[in-house]
This record gives sequence, C-alpha cells and structure tokens, in this order.
Amino acid sequence: MNNKDQRAGSVFRVDKFVVPAEARDEILGKVRMTHELLRQQDGFVQDFLLEQFSGPGEFNIVTMVEWESQAAVDNVVPIVKAAHESIAFSPQATIARLGVKADIAHYQRVPEA
Repeated sequence: MNNKDQRAGSVFRVDKFVVPAEARDEILGKVRMTHELLRQQDGFVQDFLLEQFSGPGEFNIVTMVEWESQAAVDNVVPIVKAAHESIAFSPQATIARLGVKADIAHYQRVPEA
C-alpha cells in the first residue's frame, strides 16, 4: 500500500479563529500548549499553525491536525479534556473572554474522481 492509500482514512481537525490583536499572544500560547500534547498521541500524523499575513480572509489564525483515523480522534478527545481540566483551562471560556470567534470542524479528503 502506498503512502497515499495509507492516508486515505485520515481525519483533519481544522480550527479557524478571528483573534483580536490584544488576544493573539494568549491564544497562540494555549494553542501551542495543546498541540504539544497532541503531537505525543497515537495516531497523530502532522499539524500546522497558520497565521494570515495578507488577503481579505476573515480568520487570522488557523490550525490543522491530521490524524490517522477517526478512532485516533476519538481516543485523544478525553486525553486533551483531562489535560485541560488539570490546569483549569476551558477553551470555550477563554474564547468567550477574549472575544475570539471560532469555527471548528473535522474534515476528510475528497476522493479523487
């Protein structure tokens, strides 16, 4: 099986944020902390942390994590939740407090025609 076939079942978590300038450093710190944890988990493939530098797009911070499968995603959710709870970090409360707009979803590859 080639690499393309192996990754056909990948699941992508894409988080898009509109982050006010005064909230940038705090949000990026929390994102980096979470991604460090994600990189250590079984089924992690790769991740990206992107910041818009030009263009008219609405979202100025975008993160993407590729997982081997939906099972890997399902396994990591309680791990991340427990890690956040252990340091009294609530992503939802932080987003609300900082006035960040978030669009968070899972994606899969579009099959080739």
